Amino acid sequence: MATPSNLLIIMADDLGAWGLGCTGTPEVSTPVLDGLAAGGLRFDNFFCASPVCSPARASWLTGRCPSAHGVHDWLRLGNIHAGPGETWSGPDRPIEYLAGQAGFTDLLAAAGWRVGMCGKWHMGDSATPQKGHSWWVTHSLGGDNYYRWSGFDNSPQRINHDEYVTDYFADRAISFLGQHGGGEQPWCLNLHFTAPHTPWGRAHHPAELWDKYHEMEIASAPDEPRHPWYTGEFEGQPVKARWAGYLAAIEAMDTAIGRVLARLDEMNLREETLVVFVGDNGMCLGHHGIWGKGNGTFPQNMYDTSVKIPCIMNCPGAVPAGVVAEGLYSQLDWLPTVADLYGLPLPDSPLPGRSFAGLLRGEADAGAGEVVIADEYGPVRMIRTTDWKYVHRYPDGPHELYDLAADPGERTNLVDTAAHAPRVAEMRAQLAAWWQRWGLPSYDGASLPVDGVGQNDWASKGVEAFQQRRR
Repeated sequence: MATPSNLLIIMADDLGAWGLGCTGTPEVSTPVLDGLAAGGLRFDNFFCASPVCSPARASWLTGRCPSAHGVHDWLRLGNIHAGPGETWSGPDRPIEYLAGQAGFTDLLAAAGWRVGMCGKWHMGDSATPQKGHSWWVTHSLGGDNYYRWSGFDNSPQRINHDEYVTDYFADRAISFLGQHGGGEQPWCLNLHFTAPHTPWGRAHHPAELWDKYHEMEIASAPDEPRHPWYTGEFEGQPVKARWAGYLAAIEAMDTAIGRVLARLDEMNLREETLVVFVGDNGMCLGHHGIWGKGNGTFPQNMYDTSVKIPCIMNCPGAVPAGVVAEGLYSQLDWLPTVADLYGLPLPDSPLPGRSFAGLLRGEADAGAGEVVIADEYGPVRMIRTTDWKYVHRYPDGPHELYDLAADPGERTNLVDTAAHAPRVAEMRAQLAAWWQRWGLPSYDGASLPVDGVGQNDWASKGVEAFQQRRR
């Protein structure tokens, strides 16, 4: 099978691995994404590198863990760039958090690809094209209202918008295809939606979609008691209203993706384009009694519902159809996969991920062996195999151990069970060795006060770089 010439990478925001019709939520209408899965390759065990947006996106881009690239939390400051005639608001200033670090987009641009960015960037200085992107349409922040928001369109002048943000970015992606899709130059378009991130109220989404789900009985919605570490409002907005907004945002995104794919079909580019759909981090929508992802609790959590993400890859005639990969894979594997697929040189520094390009070529699932998945959120670290998960919290815990084969729902913490002491010791040593090998001392999250409420500056500045909870 020929390698696809082009890449269309679609990223969702806060979409749990369970959140599509084809992945376990039959109530949501996702015919486009379900169709991509049926006609392509779907990963059943794909993991983020950190269960919150900015560090996860930085890891997807660079192939490095947060303790190697320095983005440890969602970026509270450093995103907005004032346009001509504007002044800074408050203490903010543009910060290019990944300056000097190569992303897969840099590799493609150096090889002659046209690289476009459309949607949520949230890795600092949203107005300025970075990482090989020569076409740049971005959200000014990481997220905002769906109808009243601001962004940049190939210019440092910030523009205010009233249009539904999902539709706007789909329209601009279609414009990119019209401008750059029909020539001989290969292209990569990164289409990053803010959906289905909050807000979920009726005023934020097409009313007909919100009403449709609000009137529906959603058996998939879990009914669990409040988690003892949950930090948000549990008894406020009714569960049904939250699910209505969440599913409405997903369906609207699915429809928008369908319009982009239709444009590819019109241009006869589908068989030349690898379409990748992936989430940035997982999501608990009442799962474990949590509304949120890794920072839905304090201390931060590493439940599978927070760290597993959807991932689908499709290209008719090039990617095997109807395949579900059950092995363990991670966002850290994406850059090595791109380099492998297109014969591009890897960055000089070794990377922890390994290529799964063989899967795209129809080869055996190499991730089904003894593979370790590593995840971090500041001082909270996880190491996971097919059957076991160990979570370590620096400096003093609490720690967790789960037997995933017997307890896939992660209900029984075995870390203090005498019979499992040898496994705890083994996995704790394995976890320490992994970060010693792949982290950098100047960015090491184990010693940083990452509380899950935002990053304000370079991680190398230590305590002042991170927003602190009131304790």
